[in-house]
Amino acid sequence: MAAESTIDPMHQFQIDSLAGDLAGNPFAFTNSALWMLIVLGAIFVFMLGGMKRELVPGRWQVMVEGITSFVASMIDTSIGPEGRKYLPWVFTIFMFILFANLMGLMPFGVVPGVHPFTVTSQFTITGVMAIISFSIVLIVGFWKHGFHFFSLFIPHGTPKPLLPLIFLIELLSFLVRPFSLALRLFVAMIAGHILIKVFASFIVSGLNAEGAMGPAIALLSFLFIAGVSALELLVAAIQAYVFALLTSLYINDAENLH
Repeated sequence: MAAESTIDPMHQFQIDSLAGDLAGNPFAFTNSALWMLIVLGAIFVFMLGGMKRELVPGRWQVMVEGITSFVASMIDTSIGPEGRKYLPWVFTIFMFILFANLMGLMPFGVVPGVHPFTVTSQFTITGVMAIISFSIVLIVGFWKHGFHFFSLFIPHGTPKPLLPLIFLIELLSFLVRPFSLALRLFVAMIAGHILIKVFASFIVSGLNAEGAMGPAIALLSFLFIAGVSALELLVAAIQAYVFALLTSLYINDAENLH
């Protein structure tokens, strides 16, 4: 039963210092920073290997071009021709979230001394990306439309007596966008990882238990982990797509004032 007490579902999200003291030191190098660098390195290798511009593209080049075309098509559909100038940012957050989510699900922990870390399970990370996206929306909106940008919060056909109320409701809904954008990704990642960890504790408990029910519970928990892991792979891709799509739609509001 000693092994059971060592399983803590929340321990995987703990920020640990790898260099420097976390207490009062803003420049400490943490496991979160390390895995962000690993994610960026993996994206760099993936993109570099797929940018060979061969006459007959290989599978790697097809994958890179396919993802690039997918994001570009999403922006064209959401924003229109004016959206191409936002492609670098939308493509960056899509790739970063996708790779961070997928690498957080990889079984790197089987290697002794390796402790995988899902950076998108930290609200500060998802929050910073959401704030940057929201800042782009505000800058574009006021730069292109000036104070007419506030017309975004007054739907067409609104009765005049309801204008103040509708304006406040729409403004509040607009201001909540960055929080909901960051929270959606954060919750999706942290919930899936906790669920897998809980079922892993059931496996340990089942193997340590006496009687025939213990191994049966362990086997059932293992099957649940396999199913949840497969679902998490799908969720990892969906969350990257949703974050990029919502960013494009929010930019579209600022660009076209719909």
